[in-house]
Amino acid sequence: MAGARRSSAEAVAVTFSADGEAIPSILVVMGVSGSGKTTIAALLARKLGWTFRDADEFHPKSNIAKMKSGVALTDADRWPWLHAIASFIDEKRARSDHAIVTCSALKRSYRDVIVGTRQDVRLIYLKGDITLIAARLRARHGHFMPAALLQSQFDALEEPGADENPLTVIVEGTPQEIAEEVIERLGLVALS
Repeated sequence: MAGARRSSAEAVAVTFSADGEAIPSILVVMGVSGSGKTTIAALLARKLGWTFRDADEFHPKSNIAKMKSGVALTDADRWPWLHAIASFIDEKRARSDHAIVTCSALKRSYRDVIVGTRQDVRLIYLKGDITLIAARLRARHGHFMPAALLQSQFDALEEPGADENPLTVIVEGTPQEIAEEVIERLGLVALS
């Protein structure tokens, strides 16, 4: 670790590696439904000893009521949810804590809210093709998503660009292999 630099816009100390990369204190695990966000994030949190939160925990009651009644959320519904995730991230960063949060984050505008210019917040994009993801969803007991809904997720997906500095991981391996790849590629140290 080469030391800490403070971003005046964020007022949070960011530590950089010898090669100038910000060392992540927060990981945002993103991808379409069925890509393994919750499984991978929970495994990473256990291996690293970091706090884990699922994005669904941040929905306001009005969103939960809509979803329970089968009404699709609009972007207007999502903004308070995304800002709640961003607040959690900023609270953790202000205390120099480490955390992992899941969020589909399918659109760039969503990622701009929850990651934005926070140099120590790293996007982990779990990438898989629709055939693989559909097979995984069919295998999930009690969580089957109709093909049309999965297709709508892929249609809405704006893959993160290089300027977002994502760590893209192909989800063909086991959850253990994927978690180990993330830890290794980020240069993090697992507890066990």
